Amino acid sequence: MNGTEFETRLEKLAELGVRFGLNLKPGQELLLTAPTGALELVRLITVQAYRAGASAVIPFLSDDAMTLARHEHGHDACFDHAPGWLYAAMGAALKSGNTARLAIAGDTPGLLAGQDPARVARATRAQSRAARPFLDAIVSNSTNWNIIPYVTEGWAARVFPDAPAPAARERLWAEVFRATRVDQPDPVAAWQANFAELYRRRDVLQALRLSALHFSGGGTDLTVGLARGHKWVGGGLSLPDGTAYAPNLPTEEVFTMPDRNRTEGRAVFTKPVSVAGTIVEGLVVEFEAGRATRITADTGEKVIRQHLCTDDGAAQLGEVALVANSSPIARSGVLFFNTLFDENAACHIAFGNSYDMNLQEGADRDLAGANSSQIHTDCMIGSAETDVDGQGEDGARHAIMRAGEFVI
Repeated sequence: MNGTEFETRLEKLAELGVRFGLNLKPGQELLLTAPTGALELVRLITVQAYRAGASAVIPFLSDDAMTLARHEHGHDACFDHAPGWLYAAMGAALKSGNTARLAIAGDTPGLLAGQDPARVARATRAQSRAARPFLDAIVSNSTNWNIIPYVTEGWAARVFPDAPAPAARERLWAEVFRATRVDQPDPVAAWQANFAELYRRRDVLQALRLSALHFSGGGTDLTVGLARGHKWVGGGLSLPDGTAYAPNLPTEEVFTMPDRNRTEGRAVFTKPVSVAGTIVEGLVVEFEAGRATRITADTGEKVIRQHLCTDDGAAQLGEVALVANSSPIARSGVLFFNTLFDENAACHIAFGNSYDMNLQEGADRDLAGANSSQIHTDCMIGSAETDVDGQGEDGARHAIMRAGEFVI
C-alpha cells in the first residue's frame, strides 16, 4: 500500500480504538500503554482522545532495549521487585470509572528467549503480584478498556523472518488492517455485524445450560467442566451506566468460565504461546481434577513449567473459548506470535485467573468453581480437526463444533 493509504488506515485504527473500542466518555482520563515503537499510533490516539473529550492522556511506554538491560545488567534482587505503588494508583484510577485504559499490543515476541528462565519467572511473579490491583480493576467491568495492535519492527521480523524489514512490516500491516477491518469502507459497521453473530452464538450456548465441554481431534481429548452459574460472553461489553465498549480489536471468540476442579484429559496445543518473553512451542498438557499434572514442550518447557507454578491457581483453568476455524485471522494462515491475534484464530483455554464477567450476577466465585491466580495465559487448542460437544446439565449431549466450525 502507498504512504497515503497507510496513513489513512492508521488514522482509522486510532479512531476505531478510541470511538468504538473504548467509546471514551467526555471528561475521562485515558491511561495509554504501548511499546516505544508504536509512538506513531500513540500520537494519533492522543489526538482522537482529546477530540472525544478526554480530560488527560497519560502514556506509559515500554522499550525492548530497556527490558533487556534489566536482564543483562540488573542485580539479582531486582528480579523480585515491581512498583506496586504504581499499579495500586492505576488500579484506583480505573476503579473510579473516571479513567479508561487503552493498550497497544506490538511487543517483540520471544524477546527474553536467551535470558535465564529462573530470573524471567521471578520477574514475572513479582510483576503479577504487584499488578493485581490494576488487573482486577480492568476485569471487574469498572471502566471501559481496549487493546489494539501496532506493527513494530521486532514483531514483524518474528512473523516474517525471511523478508527484509520494510517488506515484513508491510505484509504484517496488511494482515492487521484486514483483521481489524479498517480496510473496509465502514469499520464500525463491519464490527457491529460481526458482533451480532458473536452475540447469537453466545445466546445459543447460554440457553443450552451446559455443564461441560469436550474437545477432541489432533491428539486432544479434553473435558472442561463449566462453573456453576457460568456466563457466556462475546463481542462487546457494557458498563453499569450503559456505556458500550469493545475490549479487544480484533475479537472472534465466545468464552466462559471453567470449574477450576473439573478439567480432565489431554490438550495438544496447536499454536506457540508467548510466556514471559519466551515462545513456547509443541506444548502438551495433561489434566487431572482440574490441575495440569504433566507438562511437556518442544521449546520453552522450563519457562512454561515455572510459569504454571506462579501460584496455586496458575496450573488450573480460568477461561475456555470457542473460535471458528473460518475466522478471518485463521483464514489468513499467518502465525502472529501475539495473543491478541492467535487467540482469535483458534479455540483456546487460559491458565490462571477467572473473569467475573463470566459469572452470573450474585453467584459466589468459590462455590461456582472460579479460579484465582496472578496470571491469565491463553493457549490455543483448536484447529480444522477440532470437534466440540457440550454436555447439558440434564445429561443431554449437544454438537457445538465440527471440524473447527460451529454447528449451532
